[in-house]
Amino acid sequence: MNLELDFRSGIPIYLQVVDRIKEMIADGRLEPGNQLPTVRALAFALRINFNTVARAYRILDESGIISTQQGRGTYIMETPQPEVSMALRREVVEALTERYLADVFRLGLDPEEILRTIDQQVKKQFPEKEEGKQ
Repeated sequence: MNLELDFRSGIPIYLQVVDRIKEMIADGRLEPGNQLPTVRALAFALRINFNTVARAYRILDESGIISTQQGRGTYIMETPQPEVSMALRREVVEALTERYLADVFRLGLDPEEILRTIDQQVKKQFPEKEEGKQ
């Protein structure tokens, strides 16, 4: 499992693990029934304390996103209801936005420049939306 963590972002590592797993579920890289690595295996792979991974897994478990079965492992839960799925996507977008803004502020960009860049990228990525406005 390839989770990218940013140790300089100021976002706690356990929350980054939670966010990365949510992202992987939202974009289909992790599917219902997939088994996650053990806490110790993921901690070793990410070079972080196993208590950090355990905390992230506990949050995901309490949220109903994963299920830890004693002696069997940790699995992605079945596909959530549409409203839960939409909430999960919103959480992922918020986490991505928070990460993005932390990075661009570190680069010294001002809010107006950031908004201009985002607007340009939206127009570039979704040209059909712009055509519909005309």
